[in-house]
Amino acid sequence: MISAADLKQGLKCSRFGERIHSLERIDSTNTFARSLAADGAAEGTVVVAEEQTAGKGRQGRRWLANRGENLTFSLILRPSIPPNFINLLPLGVAVAVAHGLQHATSLPVYCKWPNDLLLRGKKVAGILMEGVYGRGELDFVVVGIGINVNQVTFPVEVNPRATSLALHLEAPVNRIALLRSVLESLEEEYDAMSSAGFQNILPAWLELAPMIGTRISADMHGTTVTGMVSGVTPEGALVLHTEAGDRTLFAGDVTILDMESHAPRN
Repeated sequence: MISAADLKQGLKCSRFGERIHSLERIDSTNTFARSLAADGAAEGTVVVAEEQTAGKGRQGRRWLANRGENLTFSLILRPSIPPNFINLLPLGVAVAVAHGLQHATSLPVYCKWPNDLLLRGKKVAGILMEGVYGRGELDFVVVGIGINVNQVTFPVEVNPRATSLALHLEAPVNRIALLRSVLESLEEEYDAMSSAGFQNILPAWLELAPMIGTRISADMHGTTVTGMVSGVTPEGALVLHTEAGDRTLFAGDVTILDMESHAPRN
């Protein structure tokens, strides 16, 4: 089990991870973190669990992870972000997690819109963000992060699309050291976003997202749209060129159809 004391030892953060709730088993770290935030928990509070019985993925799906082999944790944020930039926050978090994984493993982790992380064409981590509003303003955000670390076999429903750090390194990864690296990167990137402006997220994300010029299909609540990615708007929406004209996507489940020709190999 990842203990709070072990995680804090050597953690180079001023706020992220100052308060850590380490759990053996929970339905969802996001659900628990959300209740803590509603009760006033400080920004940077972390909830980490060895096992989730109802882990949340995007589009209402479950996040499947073997007990004790991966990282499943949630982080509470209280950002002061203009409403028109709220869709940039998931991109900034994805950049931070990617940098943390790269620093810890030297593997070529990169981003897929809106908030997945890929490793040679397969999903190695996922991010789920849940914002809570009060009186029309953003009160807090719970960031749920799942990273496939040491798991080497996956359920049949996700096996063709999933991978792990250990599979590519051909060796187990120290989960505590990895989590420290990710939290340190998250605090550094988040502070930079907050001070320099959230509009600066996009250039950093584009450096880690080889999606421009790729063909994708996007499932938007049951409607599938196929086309070529032509860009990303300043607000973080994906611009898709289709036979019927350009479409601007603010949300959706994206499949990259020609991933192999665009996935980094270094």
